[in-house]
Formats: sequence, structure tokens, C-alpha cells
Amino acid sequence: MAEKQTFILGLIGGVGAGKSTVLTLLKDHYGFYVIQTDLTARRLLEPGEAAFEEISALFGRDILRPDGRIDRARLAEQIFKDPQKRKQVNAITHPLTWNAVLTEAYSCGSERVVIETALPSKEFRDKCDEMWYLYTSEENRISRLMESRGYSLEKSMAIMESQASDEEFRSLADAVIDNNHSQECTAAQVRELLHGREGIDT
Repeated sequence: MAEKQTFILGLIGGVGAGKSTVLTLLKDHYGFYVIQTDLTARRLLEPGEAAFEEISALFGRDILRPDGRIDRARLAEQIFKDPQKRKQVNAITHPLTWNAVLTEAYSCGSERVVIETALPSKEFRDKCDEMWYLYTSEENRISRLMESRGYSLEKSMAIMESQASDEEFRSLADAVIDNNHSQECTAAQVRELLHGREGIDT
């Protein structure tokens, strides 16, 4: 991989934390190139991409839609019901996703890249120059998921329970942004974290 010349910022937080709002701010106001790991993972499940054949072989043709693509809703249902299958899927998709994400980060040509994920790890932390945790209370996350995505309370809680805990997120982060208040409050915290950095006008 080419010599690292890009500032890599990791943005972590659970589902419903509001990471998309911070990503938009970083992109529009501070010129960050944005990479979202879940979108990369989705792309890798498309026919002809790296994860497609292995996932199709693991679940059989029942996981495919009539057009030959993986039915992601059915896949999600299967791995939520079967922890062993979830581990197998993660073992296939996670290394491929991180390889693709980091390749894109180093080859995009931007001096500043933010990589967003709800599935942080020490290995990912070690690839980043800095990592921020976007903290939002469970109550607010559930409320957002039910309002914006139409999830039930049960589904919202099940997804949250499958992700890292608040303590795990905090243990990996260099800074914590409290996203329980207004967008202006969140923007002020981001501005403070970026203040004084070379090439960034705050």
C-alpha cells in the first residue's frame, strides 16, 4: 500500500446515533472524503463482487432474489436468528470490507478522509490517525429509529444489543461527541475538535 499521506478519521457510534449528520458536516464544511463501511459491504454483496459467491454458497439459492441478487432483508433476518451464521457472514465480509475501505481511503486523492462504522475494532483503530465516538443515549437512538426507519421497539433494541456497548465505543475513541442535543451543539463540538488543524478552516 502506498505511503500514508492522508489524515484518516474514524467515526464510530451505534445505529441511530446520527452519524450521517456529522458525515455531512465533515464533507460539506471541512472537505472530508466520506467512506461508509455499510455501503461498501453492500456493494461487495452484488453479483460479481468479492463476497457474493461465498455468501451465496453459505446460504444456498434461497437467499437470492429472482433477479439473481442477494436478498439483503432475508440475509439480515437469517443472521439475526442464527448467531453462528452471523459469525460466518462476518468472517467473510469484514476482511473484504475493510480491505476495500482502506484501499479507497488511500487512493481517493483527498488529504482528509472520514471512515464511518458501527462495528469498530482495535485493528480499525490502529489504521486511523484519530477516532471519534458519536454518543447518543439509547432512548434517543430508539426514538430516531422508530421515527425515521419505522422500526419497532423490539427490532431497534435487538439491533442495538448486537452492536458494541457504550463502554467499548469509548475505549476506542480519542474524543466523544455528545449528539443528544441540537445540531448546532454537535457542530460546535466538531468545530472545536478540528480547530487549529493544518489546512482546515474552522
